[in-house]
Formats: sequence, C-alpha cells, structure tokens
Amino acid sequence: MPKVKTRRGAAKRFKLTGSGKLKRNRAYHRHQLSAKTRKQKRRLRTSTTVASVDAKAVRRLLPNG
Repeated sequence: MPKVKTRRGAAKRFKLTGSGKLKRNRAYHRHQLSAKTRKQKRRLRTSTTVASVDAKAVRRLLPNG
C-alpha cells in the first residue's frame, strides 16, 4: 500500500502539541482590525486547540498526526 500524502494546506495550519492535541490559530485577525476592540485583537493573537468534534477530520488530513 502506498504512503498517504499529507494535505499541505492542513499541514501549514495545524500543529501537534506534545500531548497529541491539535493546535490552530484563530480566525478574524487579518483585516478590519480598527473595528475590533483591543481585548479582542489580543485574544486573536493567541493559538488554541481544535475542537474535539473536528479533530478526527483534521487528523485524517494529517497522516502523521
């Protein structure tokens, strides 16, 4: 059986944490930032984990994940 190719778009967006969870960056931090509060923009800078309901689908895109 051939190797499974990694979906490169997903590989650039998700990283695996040490405990095996998937890490992602938050959306809505590209443009129209003047309309957003300072607190909101500060929160958008931080990364978070992928929701458990979505993790299975994301792992399928990352065979090494």
